[in-house]
Amino acid sequence: MRLKTLLVAALLATASVGSAQAEPLKIRLSYIVPVSNWATMLFKTPGLARHLGKSYTFEAIHFQGTPQLITALNVGELDIANLGFTTLPIAITNAGMSDLRIISDELQDGVPGYYSNEFMVRKDGPIKTYEDLRGKIVATNVFGSGTDVPLRIMLAKHNLLDKRDLTFIETPVPAMPAMLSEGKVELIVLPLPFTANPSVRAATRTIGTTGDAVGINQLGMWVVRQPFLDKNRAALVDFMEDALRQERWYLDPANHAEAVKIAADVTKTPPDRWDSWLFKKDGQGGDYYRNQDGKLDVEALQKTIDLQVQYGFVKQPIDVKKYVDYSLVDEAAKRLK
Repeated sequence: MRLKTLLVAALLATASVGSAQAEPLKIRLSYIVPVSNWATMLFKTPGLARHLGKSYTFEAIHFQGTPQLITALNVGELDIANLGFTTLPIAITNAGMSDLRIISDELQDGVPGYYSNEFMVRKDGPIKTYEDLRGKIVATNVFGSGTDVPLRIMLAKHNLLDKRDLTFIETPVPAMPAMLSEGKVELIVLPLPFTANPSVRAATRTIGTTGDAVGINQLGMWVVRQPFLDKNRAALVDFMEDALRQERWYLDPANHAEAVKIAADVTKTPPDRWDSWLFKKDGQGGDYYRNQDGKLDVEALQKTIDLQVQYGFVKQPIDVKKYVDYSLVDEAAKRLK
């Protein structure tokens, strides 16, 4: 009788383990800006996410800026962080997260012919040059973000430093146009989709871009911690397969009309605001550059990190190549052929 009881217990334990192993992996991916960050656009295309709900589940989590992602990733509140070229080195050198691995490109700013974040002033305001900002207030989303640091570098090139020559204040990106029009700040840094708003365009003038300040920059890239990657490799390959399939769908001109409708639905804005999104016309792109194979510009990333070291925003240089792992996107791309 005792032997029978033990056998039943063992069978139940085995079934329990098997059930636990069959549980889909929960993947939490961060985003800062709707549409610009893929997290808000994935899984809006029925039938393309073939492994969703089977090997993994998905949750998109909003943050105001990429510096906040470091803490979230460090304490286990996030699985994949869309870090940028300003926050990756801080996470490694300041937060001691040497186990970070870049698994995919998300978007690149400053690529010739594609969109770059804009430094904007009032069209009828007093600011004509960077030097006119002396003694003024400028807005940034979060100190240390991918929109903040390039502006600081551009101003430093014009001998303008925060607290010495002007003042930076943190402001949520959606509130920036109103802050500018009301004269509470004299310059804002806007990403897509906010610069696609006709009323913003009518009231502002662009005096420079992030690309002007730092060149091609890895504004977004998907980063995980090595233990999470090692433990969940199979599910992560499934996720990357689904993600690349969807990204390629968005980047296919044949799907442009449907993609525009999705972007409009996500942002609750008029569809015509998105007509130029993901679309090149007259040599110019209406979106950031996105690599459909998930490969980032490692050389450009290294250059921008070295530039931050030069200007004192990062304490020490890092060798970016040590933190890049293409194994997931390479396997995912093979499946898509």
